[in-house]
Amino acid sequence: MKINYYPDTDSLYIELSDKESSDSREISEGIVLDYDKKGALVGIDIDNATEKINLKELILNKLPMETQKISA
Repeated sequence: MKINYYPDTDSLYIELSDKESSDSREISEGIVLDYDKKGALVGIDIDNATEKINLKELILNKLPMETQKISA
């Protein structure tokens, strides 16, 4: 998984898979889900991200590593 923030457009993209997106659906204003050819979710695009989520803190919990807190 990759998380990319683009400050020039205030958008956040969460890449869940390396597979290419072939379909996109806006599920609410400024939140778009990307799907591959088989219909599997491959990414989440969030426009105006700073208005929707807290970008100053990222907590990874119970992944293959122990809990980590990353603050900006």
